[in-house]
Amino acid sequence: MKATLNPYNPGAGVPPPELAGRDDLIESARVAVVRAKTGRPAKSALMLGLRGVGKTVLLNHFEAIAETEGCQTALLEIDPDKPLAQQLAPQLQHILHRLDRIKKAGADMQKAFGSLRAFAAMFKATVGDVDFGFVAPAATGDLAIDLTDLFVAIAEAAKKRDTAIVLLIDEIQYVQKGDLSALIMALHKISQRQLPLLLFGAGLPQLAKLAGDAKSYAERLFDYPPIGPLSAEGARQALAEPAAREGVKYSKEAIDYIIDQTGGYPFFLQVWGAHCWETAAKSPITLTDAKQASIAAVEALDEGIFKVRLARLTERQKAYARAMAEFGPEPVNSSDVANAMNLSLSQAAPIRDELIKKGMAYSPERGLIGFTVPKFDEYLRRQPSGKSKRPTKS
Repeated sequence: MKATLNPYNPGAGVPPPELAGRDDLIESARVAVVRAKTGRPAKSALMLGLRGVGKTVLLNHFEAIAETEGCQTALLEIDPDKPLAQQLAPQLQHILHRLDRIKKAGADMQKAFGSLRAFAAMFKATVGDVDFGFVAPAATGDLAIDLTDLFVAIAEAAKKRDTAIVLLIDEIQYVQKGDLSALIMALHKISQRQLPLLLFGAGLPQLAKLAGDAKSYAERLFDYPPIGPLSAEGARQALAEPAAREGVKYSKEAIDYIIDQTGGYPFFLQVWGAHCWETAAKSPITLTDAKQASIAAVEALDEGIFKVRLARLTERQKAYARAMAEFGPEPVNSSDVANAMNLSLSQAAPIRDELIKKGMAYSPERGLIGFTVPKFDEYLRRQPSGKSKRPTKS
């Protein structure tokens, strides 16, 4: 059980040693990419899930699939403090340069570069090697119109080169409402014209509602695959296979215990697996090893991820989060949280909205509020200031 051979890889967006339990999602993405490249209708997708379920890992895997199939890709993580146009323009420029290398010049490339030049100038986007000292007549200043024109120009250039454009956007729930509406409108036009441009996005569960609120037809434009914990079989594979490749086994009792402790969440499986490896003296890893490792894993999460997240909150946001935590891991009615804080619903609502905007909480449906990170409720209840009598659900 050498530390240098520890096969587990707990990290944000880091590929696990065994990408288990996601075969159907991966195959759906591959099929969509191949269809888009060959000129057949293909549907974009927005993956929905809490933190730690592996959405970012899947986006990176989809990017690798697209590149293997000969597509042009751009992957970005949304910065909530920047307009979408400023984040997209440099990525689209890289795609245009790659298209230009496939087949030089041509009116289609001139049109695409012209659209990018106008777009960058109008929306103050930083791009290199493009002279945008003037605003082309096609630039209107309306993001929905200009982004649509740019997408169409780039997709048409890709079509002439027998390839497809695959955009991969993480944390897409942070796109501002007006920008999200423009993005959806542009993709709608792409879909209507059956041009080879796809979007794979990932975000917190409220993304589906945000997209629907931005444009009502968004529910038909995208697939919305939910990304949740792994099945028991997938969790066993994610835990056992990396160890097996190093000649180490788990007892059945140890694996069952770890799955119960982690809830099957991919990130937590990596954390528990790494600590089991450090704890056990030899193979097989036993239930006793797993229980000891669990103590270390919880301490590591408390001092790392959970403590850092709590530190981002103001005092009133912490109070709201602690009140939420007293109801357990499942989403709770916002009115119950307000009552537990001795606040009216209208007084508590702004605090609730602040937690959602910070990505600490989400609303799965009207009136409910839940944590975006599993086990955060347990952490808060372990803290001295978070211990109190559990409120009774109304």
